[in-house]
Amino acid sequence: MKLSDIADNAGSRKKRMRVGRGIGSGNGKQAGRGGKGQTARSGVRIKGFEGGQMPLHRRLPKRGFTNIFRLEFAEINLDRLQEAVDAKAFDVKETVTAESLVKAGVLRRSRDGVRLLGRGALKAKLNIEVHGASKSAIAAVEKAGGSVKILAPVAKDEGEAA
Repeated sequence: MKLSDIADNAGSRKKRMRVGRGIGSGNGKQAGRGGKGQTARSGVRIKGFEGGQMPLHRRLPKRGFTNIFRLEFAEINLDRLQEAVDAKAFDVKETVTAESLVKAGVLRRSRDGVRLLGRGALKAKLNIEVHGASKSAIAAVEKAGGSVKILAPVAKDEGEAA
């Protein structure tokens, strides 16, 4: 193989289309934009316009609402906690908190708090402090000899009056 033999794969580089360069080019006159008017111009397009018919987004009824006070919890299951204990990600004697889970790399971020869920089994005796836990998770931790302390949820201070 020589330096002159090296070439790109066929079709990997495409030449840009030069529009409006006469009839023979195949993209002359309107340059592939169809007719005249608003839709032929750049930057303007009537999105959702159906030719005067009531558009779909206005025909359909509005439903539901968004709760601006909703809390988003980072969820962790017992099996994931046991994997972290087996990998010695954190000290078993210390209390397991949201910060210690993030520091150990078990969770990426704690969001508005951590919620413990009951999938899997837990063999280690752990003292856990979380913002929420399912009944099955609490039962499994207590069966293993540990304890679960439920903390008050983290208050959001976005837009709150002082």
